[in-house]
Amino acid sequence: MSFSFSELDFLKPELGAEYTGSGTHFAIFSAHAEQIELCLFSPDGKNEIARMPLPKREGDIWSGYIAGVGPGTVYGYRAHGPYDPGAGHRFNPNKLLLDPYAKQVTGDLKWDDALFGYQIGEDDLSFDERDSAPFMVKGVVQDPDFDWAGEEAIRRPWPDTIIYEAHVRGLTMTHPKVPDRLRGTFLGMCSDPIIDHLVKLGISAIELLPIQYFLDDRYLLEQNLSNYWGYQTLGFFAPQSRYMSGDKITEIKTMVRKFHAAGIEVIMDVVYNHTAEGSEKGPTLSFRGLDNASYYILSPDDPRHTFDTTGTGNTLNVAHPMVMRMVLDSLRYWVGVMHIDGFRFDLASTLGRQDLEFDRQGGFFGAIRQDPILSGVKLIAEPWDIGEGGYQVGGFPHPFREWNDKFRDDVRRFWKGDGGMVSEVAARVTGSAPQFNHSDRGATSSVNLLSAHDGFTLMDTVSFDGKHNEANGEGNRDGHSDNHSDNMGAEGATDDADINTARARRRRNMIATLMLSQGVPMILAGDELGNSQGGNNNAYCQDNEIGWTGWDGLDDPFLDFCRQAVAFRKAHPVLRQERFLTGEVSEDGRIEIAWYKPDGSFMDDGAWNDDGLQVLGVYLSRSVHAPDTETMDDLFLVFNAGGDCQIHLPEVNGLQHWSRILDTGAETDAFAVHEQDNPVIVYAQSVAVFAPTGQTQPPEGATKAQRRRWFQFGRRSK
Repeated sequence: MSFSFSELDFLKPELGAEYTGSGTHFAIFSAHAEQIELCLFSPDGKNEIARMPLPKREGDIWSGYIAGVGPGTVYGYRAHGPYDPGAGHRFNPNKLLLDPYAKQVTGDLKWDDALFGYQIGEDDLSFDERDSAPFMVKGVVQDPDFDWAGEEAIRRPWPDTIIYEAHVRGLTMTHPKVPDRLRGTFLGMCSDPIIDHLVKLGISAIELLPIQYFLDDRYLLEQNLSNYWGYQTLGFFAPQSRYMSGDKITEIKTMVRKFHAAGIEVIMDVVYNHTAEGSEKGPTLSFRGLDNASYYILSPDDPRHTFDTTGTGNTLNVAHPMVMRMVLDSLRYWVGVMHIDGFRFDLASTLGRQDLEFDRQGGFFGAIRQDPILSGVKLIAEPWDIGEGGYQVGGFPHPFREWNDKFRDDVRRFWKGDGGMVSEVAARVTGSAPQFNHSDRGATSSVNLLSAHDGFTLMDTVSFDGKHNEANGEGNRDGHSDNHSDNMGAEGATDDADINTARARRRRNMIATLMLSQGVPMILAGDELGNSQGGNNNAYCQDNEIGWTGWDGLDDPFLDFCRQAVAFRKAHPVLRQERFLTGEVSEDGRIEIAWYKPDGSFMDDGAWNDDGLQVLGVYLSRSVHAPDTETMDDLFLVFNAGGDCQIHLPEVNGLQHWSRILDTGAETDAFAVHEQDNPVIVYAQSVAVFAPTGQTQPPEGATKAQRRRWFQFGRRSK
């Protein structure tokens, strides 16, 4: 069969391979190439059956249209141009290149020296003439049609959002009720057993570790390991093929549709800060061969070398207008075509770098904020990279939310018993105002987490003093060494009943703290089950029982506690506020937040600076409006990281009588309701929550003055 480009002046604004119904339009960007060739392959990708120069160039867009070529066509590119590494150019037409806009990737990349633009064993100034096509993955032309009938975006408000971070393979590989053929796939992720678990847990959004097409690093495969987490993206538009049970990308659309039907939003963890091509000594697979000097930030002192702020060898040059367009096109594709609800941006500080420095008013953020599609979805930043000035927690503009590692570290340290943590944990419980209360940002700017894929699981946080990453093959040198963890008397799993009881209580304390805090809570998949990674805090290469979520050791009592803690949060609007709480008194005399010492007096400077103080009480109040009614949601929270403690319950806003409605120190039913005398005993190492007994609102028809007097003096139990 012969192929040729049509002479018809067929122009489309889209980049990539766009099927028109009667043919396919191919378009690709390169500013420095001298010629771009389209290569077509047999359906199995093994034989190159056509090679044709793209006939048109307008600006830096090369394009051509072939009638009769449709979905399923396998293709790639070769780029001709200068091979001048000293000037940043690494064109080598012997290397087959993946279309950056490929909607599906076929085949398995087979690591071979032919994939490199230079000769392995020599320096990167040499030139390799071997054809890389036999070892290279290829793109596949797609038909975008899919039946979305009845499916609608959820767009749940941030105050009502509870995130669950999960891995497609990790969550499904050992679940006994997920069919074997679906384990590790998109269809397994949306299978009834998984969705049923998430719905019962009460989460509202699932945040998936990278599902865009990524590669396994060569050095990992040589050690019989793999790139399990997926932070080595090569295809920003294509789903990871290993997560498909068949060969149709519609499987990911099916997954999204089923999650939406269950009321669960889908957030993607995306990696636009670097690619899988590594440093200048890495392979030539796509971007490097198409236009190295445009796609990557190169060293300002020597363009032969990449500039690395990501720790992976390269940094994507998002400040370049065509690279930014690619990123924005990718995001819009996942929202518009795949119906994704939001994104978590890996190493997002890199995306904000202008002239190598972070700029919260930079071009990428501006482009997102003005985009009518992207500005309306959930946007979450991992607010750091490894470059100078890369730690930017609190530095991102609205509408971005941010992972808050300060919440993780301070909550761990407080419950571990570190001194001087009362003021820090108070900031975390109220939304981390020191970091986020500026530039009209809200309390939901902070995504609060106890653990995430990177680091100890919640169980390992209370089971190990040190990391145990020996299986990673790096001599236990990788991963964080400062985990703020505590094995509580034994390193790892133990049969000691007292230690296990103490560990269970501390996990309850931390989950309770997470659910009682202002901000957006995020749970790591498996934490609610008691999942352990055996002390491995960097399981990026462990596609096995270490990295997978273990369902066989299900901790039923803790799972039940987590479900009730999530439900408790949902039942109390005072815990889910968009604005930051202050100590100001409202017009009608109501106090919305107040901090207390155990003796019932207000916290003062001496208490805030008391390194030995390990207990903190906070009163929260919110007026909840409904049609024709106004009710009050009042709670008094006590966080006690010390011993048994006598607490004087506050007399505030007219309240005098309280019921204990949550107690992590209770041996049974932490959410039982008990009326209390005053003062009360709060158990050692526990969280207790109290709600008012009796009347919860001023009398109907009360004037403003009467309401003020009621809040100050008149509110009493029935």
